[in-house]
Amino acid sequence: MPVTYDLDGQKRAYATWAKFYDRIYQNMLARPQREAVEAACACGPDILEIGVGTGLTLSYFTPDSRVLGADLSLDMLKVAHRKVESQKLDHVHGLMVMDACRLGFGDERFDAVTAQFVITLVPNPEQALAEMDRVLKPGGEIIISSRLVDDGGLLAPFWSAVAPLSKAIGWSSDFKVSRLTEWAKATGRYETVHVGRGYFKVVRLRKHASADNAQSKA
Repeated sequence: MPVTYDLDGQKRAYATWAKFYDRIYQNMLARPQREAVEAACACGPDILEIGVGTGLTLSYFTPDSRVLGADLSLDMLKVAHRKVESQKLDHVHGLMVMDACRLGFGDERFDAVTAQFVITLVPNPEQALAEMDRVLKPGGEIIISSRLVDDGGLLAPFWSAVAPLSKAIGWSSDFKVSRLTEWAKATGRYETVHVGRGYFKVVRLRKHASADNAQSKA
């Protein structure tokens, strides 16, 4: 049976979170966010950040980047927009309300796509990944940072057990790394080039530079 999601409810929740999100998460998430941004900038200047939220990451991008940010919450984007103006972040070329599962961009538009602490919250992670794939140029990277569980890790059963509780507060405790790496393998177009360690992980999936290369590795 398909799972239904209350996107309007998520928007209402994010409207509340926008008021104090930075105070809670800025320091907590800085290390993986900086790592993800550095990897994205190494791919090229045209970068899409999905789930940009209040713009915690925007100051980390290099000045020669051309960053577009998308988020479901207008309230969070308003906070991000104030940062862009007050900090004169000229490399941010646009912030827009958008569903990660329905991106309003043309094919092969970006050198890198980052999704920071959002993949476990979208209604359909595989659909979101497919949209990232669609808008990503060959040779580029999808870069995910999130709370991800190691497959076969000692604490994996615990995180699975508390999953219903974490879901009730808008968090996913048992989203496994393999869900990303297996998706990449199944496409025949990606290789997993990095899986980080620790409580928060960065996972980098690199798109093959050409269809011929992808077929040879599939």
